[in-house]
Amino acid sequence: MTYQAFDLSGKVALVTGGNGGIGLGMAEGLAQAGADIAIWGTSADKNAAAVERLARHGRRVHAVRCDVGDEAAVDAAFAETVEALGRIDGCFANAGIGARGGRFEDMRSEDWHRVLRVNLDGAFFTLRGAARQMLKQGDGGVLIGTASVAAIEGAPRNEHYAATKGGLISMMRALAVEYARHGVRAHSILPGWIATDMTARGQADAAFQEMVGKRVPMRRWGEPADFAGIAIYLMSDASRYHTGDTLVIDGGYTLF
Repeated sequence: MTYQAFDLSGKVALVTGGNGGIGLGMAEGLAQAGADIAIWGTSADKNAAAVERLARHGRRVHAVRCDVGDEAAVDAAFAETVEALGRIDGCFANAGIGARGGRFEDMRSEDWHRVLRVNLDGAFFTLRGAARQMLKQGDGGVLIGTASVAAIEGAPRNEHYAATKGGLISMMRALAVEYARHGVRAHSILPGWIATDMTARGQADAAFQEMVGKRVPMRRWGEPADFAGIAIYLMSDASRYHTGDTLVIDGGYTLF
């Protein structure tokens, strides 16, 4: 008999930043496993393209144009999502932005706050809304935050980005403890070097490509599709007794 715990039929997953990169990779895996999908993104064109792609898997797909750093926009997006799909069983707080590099002593406060607004405030608004909805439903769920290996390694000239991702890990661990009694689990996913629009500049730099290649034991950059399996597992009944974890998906980069 085929193992059925990974079947997500009847469940709804919300993926912020789900119209591209890691978010779209997770959303596609979740749809293939049977989940209905809500994606939030700031680009209407990318949202529409993602809906068309995900709908091919025969699931309901709903997109909302939402800036997660705007608290009112997040609240409105939750209301629209629940109206369209009925519930939320898994929330993947994946939306994020990169940071402009530069010496720490020269960092401008506006650059610091620009990154925190999306990567940490946005995750807070999103996860808070999802927790409220899951408590209202009363039958558990899972909260996932996309952090980064920058949170656990030294990230020179990237302190603002690293701070948001380290803060996200701490928040997810706290949520795991607070909501365990309600059947709501919480985890962080820490990507390494992944080929997305956010890392396009590094991918285009031959010297940087060579440096990354030497540091990654698997000898390749990660791809968005590499996050489909972990998303399915964390949302499925296969992980019903697993919470509070920090899952590194980096091809062995942080080990070497």
